[in-house]
Amino acid sequence: MNTLAFDGRTGAAGDMICAALIAAGGDPAVLAPIEDALPVRFDVGETTKNGIRATTVDVRLLEDEIEDERPHGHHGHGDHLHDHDDQSHGHDDHPHEHDDHSHGHDHFHDHSHAEGSGAHRTYPEVVAIVEGMGLPASVEENALVAFELLGEAEASIHGTDLAETHFHEVGADDAIADVVGACLLLADLEVDRVVTGPLSVGDGELEMDHGTYPIPAPAVVEIADRAGLTLRGGPVEAELLTPTGAAILGAVAESVPTLPEIAVTAAGYGAGRRSFPDRPNVLRALIGRSIEEETDRSRDERSRGGLSPSRGGLVRDEVAVLETNVDDVSPEVLGGLQETLAAAGALDVSVVPATMKKSRPGHLVTVVCDPADVDAVVERLALETGTLGIRESSARHRWIAERSIETATIDVAGDLHDVDVKVAATADGEVYDRSAEYDDALAVARETGLPVREVMCRAEERVREDARDTGAEDGS
Repeated sequence: MNTLAFDGRTGAAGDMICAALIAAGGDPAVLAPIEDALPVRFDVGETTKNGIRATTVDVRLLEDEIEDERPHGHHGHGDHLHDHDDQSHGHDDHPHEHDDHSHGHDHFHDHSHAEGSGAHRTYPEVVAIVEGMGLPASVEENALVAFELLGEAEASIHGTDLAETHFHEVGADDAIADVVGACLLLADLEVDRVVTGPLSVGDGELEMDHGTYPIPAPAVVEIADRAGLTLRGGPVEAELLTPTGAAILGAVAESVPTLPEIAVTAAGYGAGRRSFPDRPNVLRALIGRSIEEETDRSRDERSRGGLSPSRGGLVRDEVAVLETNVDDVSPEVLGGLQETLAAAGALDVSVVPATMKKSRPGHLVTVVCDPADVDAVVERLALETGTLGIRESSARHRWIAERSIETATIDVAGDLHDVDVKVAATADGEVYDRSAEYDDALAVARETGLPVREVMCRAEERVREDARDTGAEDGS
C-alpha cells in the first residue's frame, strides 16, 4: 500500500497543498481541465525557505496578465489574501481562503495573483462548475466533499441552509482552482491512502468584518470538527491553516497522531507565502510504502530499511477497529453480521453482551478491517443494525501469524476424505499451530459417523506427519 502523508507543522493552504503534491511527483499537466474551464493559469516555480528548496504554485487570472508589464511592488499575495504588514485581512466569518503568508524576497513572481478575484458564487453554483469540468469520478467526488465541508462550515456559522450559502473568496476562480487542482494532483500520484498529522493553526487574532476573532478562524474550527482533523496551536503568531487548506485535507486525508511507518519513496515541500526566522514555512508531503501492510513480502525485503517487520515472531498488519453499542437489534441480524460485514471488507466481527443505558441489555459489536475498507464497513454496519453512531478506536495495527492452508487426506474405513487445515507460523517460518477447518471436519463426520473432534484431530495429525516426512517438523 502506498501512503501519502502530509506534515503540516506550519499549517496548510490550497496553494501549499498543490505545490507539495507537485514537488512529490504530481504532474502539473493534469491541471489542464481547470485552465480549460476557468479563466486562470497555474504558475509553478521554486523558492527557498530557511535553506529548504520548495515548490510554489500561483493561480493567475488571465485578464490580469498585463500586470506583469507593470513595475513590481511587494504586495504579498497569500492563498487569496492581500497581506498587509503581516495582518490578516479578515474572514468575515466566511470560509474565505486566507493564507497569512507573505513571500518577502523568496523569489516568488510578484505579479497579479487572482487573490479571491472573479465571481463570488453560491454553493450550488460552485458545485455546477465542478461537475461541468468533466473530471474523473474520484476527483470530482473529493472536490465536492471539500466544498461541502466549506459550505457546511459557512452554513453552521451563520445559521443558513447549505443551498443558500454564499461563498466569497472560496467561491472565486482561484479557490476553485486550488481545490480541484489538489484533487487532480492527488489522483495523478495514485496513492492508496492519504493521512495528515496534527495541523498547526498559528496563534494570535484575526481582524474580520464582524470584529476580532482568535486564531484559528471559525470556519477552520467547523471544518476540523466535521472532518475529524487534529489541530494544534502555534508555533508562531500568524494564521497558518486556511479554511480551504483544512477543507482539502478534510476531504482527502485521514487524521493520524504521528507519521505512519513507511519506506519513503518520494518527498516534496510546498512553500507558504510568509517567511519565519526560525523555521521553514512549508507543507511537507511524503510518499512511501506502508511497512505495516507488507505481510506478503519476505523478512529480508521488509528489513532492508532497518525497520522490524515483526514482534514476538508475528507480522505487523495495519487495521482499523470499529465499535458500536446496540440494544434493539434482533438476534437474527446480529448472527448474520459475520457474513454481511465480511462482504464489505471486515476481517473479524465479534458481538459481546453488554449492559447499556438504563440497565438495558444490549450488545457491543466490534469489527476489525483494513483502513481502506472503513467507509464501506461503516456504511454496511449502520444499514444492518440501524445504529446511530460508530466509533473508530485508536488501534493502528495487529500482530498476526503467517497463515497457510494445507489439505490433509485421512482414511476412514478404507475411504479417503480431505480436510483443510490452517497452519500458523512466525515470520521466520516456525509453525506453532495447526487447526482443522470445522466445516470440512463436520462434513466428514456426518458422512462417516465419527465425532467431529476426532476428524479434526486426525486431520491435524496427518499434516504434522507430512511435515516430519518433509523435514519441516516443529513442536506444535
